[in-house]
Amino acid sequence: MKVLTFDIETTGEFLGNGDFSNQEVTVVGVHDSETSEFSSYLKEELHKMWPLFERADIIVGYNSDHFDIPILNKYYAGDLGKIKSVDLLKEIKNVLGRRLKLDNLAEATLGKKKSGNGLEAVKWWAEGKVEQVRAYCIDDVRITRELYDYAKKHGSLKYKDYDGKREIKLDTSQWEILPANGGALTHTLPF
Repeated sequence: MKVLTFDIETTGEFLGNGDFSNQEVTVVGVHDSETSEFSSYLKEELHKMWPLFERADIIVGYNSDHFDIPILNKYYAGDLGKIKSVDLLKEIKNVLGRRLKLDNLAEATLGKKKSGNGLEAVKWWAEGKVEQVRAYCIDDVRITRELYDYAKKHGSLKYKDYDGKREIKLDTSQWEILPANGGALTHTLPF
């Protein structure tokens, strides 16, 4: 089973209310479960990345259903929403009733912190620090992948709250169950 974990970095003005029309991809970071390799793609390299998504059974991200996938779909001829998706933030919000920052989960569950934040990545991009943005994006992909693996193994993730560390029980039993069509995207491009 090919599980692709990914994250995107963007630049542009946030318009609010889920309108990401002014957002442009700068970097996409990807982890491929078949090869255990991390890779990154600039906007002009996305054509090299699409075959990975098209062969994926499941895509995993953090706030990916709401943010990453809709933005990537602006660049893709098909619909990435057709691939089975596990959005860890969505899973957490369904149980907890609120959103948590990826950094909060990483620190409480994995004992590590993120290497930056999205606003810093926008600043680095504007300063021409492309490799720093790539590294930051891959770091977020690595953390997301580790959280996914932890949740599958333990059925929970941890987060810090006002009174200490807490645990969120997650039902991961359906995460890697594919739909009847197999989950992989119907190829829309000649790959």
